[in-house]
Amino acid sequence: MKRLPDLEAWAIFAKVAESGSFARAAAECGLSQSTVSKAVTRLEDRMKSTLFHRTSRRISLTESGHAALERALRILAEGEAVEAEVTEQSRSLRGTIRIAAPMSFGIAHLAPLLPDFMERHPDVQLDIHLSDELVDLVAQGFDMALRISALADSSLLARRLCGVRILLVGAPAYFERHGRPTHPRDLAHHQALHYSYARNGNVWRFRHARHGEFAQSMPSPLRANNAEALAPALLGGMGLALQPEFLAWKSLQSGALETVMDDWQVEPIALHVVTPPGRGRPARVQALIEYLVEHFASAPWAQPVRTPA
Repeated sequence: MKRLPDLEAWAIFAKVAESGSFARAAAECGLSQSTVSKAVTRLEDRMKSTLFHRTSRRISLTESGHAALERALRILAEGEAVEAEVTEQSRSLRGTIRIAAPMSFGIAHLAPLLPDFMERHPDVQLDIHLSDELVDLVAQGFDMALRISALADSSLLARRLCGVRILLVGAPAYFERHGRPTHPRDLAHHQALHYSYARNGNVWRFRHARHGEFAQSMPSPLRANNAEALAPALLGGMGLALQPEFLAWKSLQSGALETVMDDWQVEPIALHVVTPPGRGRPARVQALIEYLVEHFASAPWAQPVRTPA
């Protein structure tokens, strides 16, 4: 198997040749003199050729050293340039941010916020991926994702932006035809419109302050992997649905939808921003996170983030 080139040793060789001294090269690189000497020796052993003439007073390049110097200097310059560019991008608001977000939430609530952020930071490019499927941030190269759920433990770094209530809703026409359930057991006689990625599948779970928990399996004439796709059937009185408040909020305000069984609560979820593991975030990513924190905290459907007492 072919070995990779020893790029670090070639960069050290270039520093020694530039400075004319192993000691000065070591000081400039922040390395010990023995580390610098070993790197050059490693190259010479690998190349089966001497790169420097060494005496007690000075060093000079051999013919082989002269032949290698130009490319070694190029390796050193390219390495310094790429590190400087990446460091600059991590400290300044420049470069691309790849974001994953749920489809309906991304279109209705994330996308409207982006033009203002783009105007504030014209050197930042946004690459948005909208899907209700759970993406692998690390494998797919995302800088951050918005997730609306009760997050499972993982190595990802998460920040809670706001709470989100899950409401049991239906159209007034549905309640006129089928009545209003008052207890989860009543739901056995109702039609459910199911979201495919719901954590509990066909089973709806509720909690009451006095009566405890109750779970009810629900029949369904319609299932969809995007909650917004349930809206026409829901508004048309075809069934009940558990909907996040951000999705149902406008229809509840207009009266097109109504809540039912308000004393029975579904476990709330939250809007989180998650980022890959690792302590350092580029400045552009941190700026977008803070921007989203500010805007989503004041959304009319958002529940406040609870801080420990």
